[in-house]
Amino acid sequence: MIDLAWLPKGNIELEWPWVFALLPLPYLVQRFAPSYERPKPTLRVSFFRRLERLLGQPNARAEQTRTTVRLVSLWLLWLLVLLALARPVELGAPITKQTAARDLLVAVDLSGSMAGIDLATPEHPQATRLDVVKQVVGAFIEKRKGDRLGLVVFGDAPFLQVPFTTDVSVVRTLLNETEVGMAGPRTALGDAVGLCLRAFERSEAKERVAIVLSDGNDTGSHVTPLRAARIAAEQHVRLYVIGVGDARAAGEADLNEDVLRQMATLTSGRYVHAASQDELERAYAELDQLEPIRHRETSYQPRRSLSFLPLLVLACLLACAALLSALRSVLELITEGDGHA
Repeated sequence: MIDLAWLPKGNIELEWPWVFALLPLPYLVQRFAPSYERPKPTLRVSFFRRLERLLGQPNARAEQTRTTVRLVSLWLLWLLVLLALARPVELGAPITKQTAARDLLVAVDLSGSMAGIDLATPEHPQATRLDVVKQVVGAFIEKRKGDRLGLVVFGDAPFLQVPFTTDVSVVRTLLNETEVGMAGPRTALGDAVGLCLRAFERSEAKERVAIVLSDGNDTGSHVTPLRAARIAAEQHVRLYVIGVGDARAAGEADLNEDVLRQMATLTSGRYVHAASQDELERAYAELDQLEPIRHRETSYQPRRSLSFLPLLVLACLLACAALLSALRSVLELITEGDGHA
């Protein structure tokens, strides 16, 4: 069974239609170019037509028919050459691709103070701050299908846990695998923002947003949180900062809301304090409304070159012509042999 899948089925257009302006070129060359004729001795006789009949030469009508067929064949070959040069292409069905218009980084504090249970609910009285954050942030991540998400965790130092991806299930799975203190007991908040900015360096999204969650004061950064926030503003990265826990705590667990609020203000973001699981859920619900999911659509049409088709027809015609010429020569030889016999 012959496979005809290579035959065109969609719309066809010519990429270089102007090539057909060359169609009259052979006529113009024949008409205006000086012809080259080698001088030959000739003999003029008054009984030429009678001599033709005696020698068995073809009559004028048969010769004219051959000339017409030859001329039409040459024009057809020239037309096929031009058609191949015009670059015919088959247009497939339009394909629309949807990509994320926003890159969103979620930064989570894993310092030792995240082991506190002040966010626990009556249903889960022993739940730590990190347990509650996993639940609330995980639900937020599941809703962000369409954005490119990344995950940064920080303690003594920040770490890029998940580079930007559209697979939200991967982000949530790796968030659930985090543990209190796995990045160190301290809170390198400024460095965490700096790592977010480095992650955004290769981002081509029009909107770049980082949601930073922390429960304490910065205790170990090389870059202060406000300095990092100013750099984020220069790079057009918006920071949403969420402070969890008791704002009246002291020491390393001190929640310096003034600094957190300034970080958000410098980048045209927002600061939200959450002292309970309900407040944390409302905070992320508010962020979900402030930063709705956005898509960027790009569409294109697949194009398949069909230049091989006129060239294939041209090759077949030339092969047939060569075959007919060879058969004609063989028949003439056979005829001449029978005549001599």
